[in-house]
Amino acid sequence: MSNPMTGGTEPVLRAAGITKQYGPVAALRGVDIDVYPNEVIGLVGDNGAGKSTLVNILSGALAPTSGTIAIAGKEVSFASPADARAAGIETVYQDLALALNLSIASNIFLGREPARQGPLRLLSWIDKKAMEREAAAALDRFGVQLGSLRKRAGQLSGGQRQAVAIARAVAWGSSVIFMDEPTAALGVEQQQHVLDMIRDVKTHGIPVVLISHNIDQVHAVCDRVVVMRHGTAVANLRTEEVDPQTIVMWITGALTGQHAA
Repeated sequence: MSNPMTGGTEPVLRAAGITKQYGPVAALRGVDIDVYPNEVIGLVGDNGAGKSTLVNILSGALAPTSGTIAIAGKEVSFASPADARAAGIETVYQDLALALNLSIASNIFLGREPARQGPLRLLSWIDKKAMEREAAAALDRFGVQLGSLRKRAGQLSGGQRQAVAIARAVAWGSSVIFMDEPTAALGVEQQQHVLDMIRDVKTHGIPVVLISHNIDQVHAVCDRVVVMRHGTAVANLRTEEVDPQTIVMWITGALTGQHAA
C-alpha cells in the first residue's frame, strides 16, 4: 500500500486494530496507524484521548489487549521496551530519562556501553574513548556543541539535556522515534532548536512521531497529524491542507467523522 501523505511505499511501522482494556474501561478502541519513512507525524488529542497508552504499546511498555504491530512488514510482539529498542524503536520521554550524575557520553550509551576484551577474554572494561568518539559524532549530526562529553548531564541546561536525549534516540533508533512533549519545559529559543532537530532527524530517513499539546508547533514541524479522541483515531490530516484551528476543532469534537487526507 502506498502512502498518500508522503509518497512512500510500505510503512516502517504499522499498527492495526490496537485495543487496550482495563477491566470495563476501554483506553483504546481499535486504533490503526501507519508510520512511513521520512515523515514527522503529530499525535494529538485531549488528556485521556489515548495518546500515551498507544505510544506505550508501540514502545513495548504496555501489551495491547488485541491488535497487531508490524515493523517493515514483519509482525512483531514486544514483551518489554528492550524488545522495542531491539527493533529500532526509541522514545524520548518528557522527563528525558537521563542519569544526571553520569557524563554526556555515558547517557548516550546508557545500557549499551561498548566493551573491550582483555587478554584471553578473561576480563572486559568499558571502552570510554570509543564511547566519547561515537557520542561526539551523534551530537555533531545536529551541530550540537556541549564542550567536554565527560561533563555530567546534571550540569546541562534544559535544552542541552533535550539535545542529548534526542541524539541518543537517533543514535540507536533505526525504525521510529517517539517524542513525548519534547519542548514542554523549554524556553522559546530552546524550543525552536528542538524543532529544528526534529526536522533534521527526518532528513536522516528516520520517521518521528511527535506527541504534543502545542498545536502551532505540531502544525509547523509535522507532515501530517493523527487526532485521537476517546481512544480512537478520528482524523488523519495533512498539515499543508489544514490550519491549527482546524486541528483543534478535531480535538474538541467540533469536527467529527473519519477523515483521511
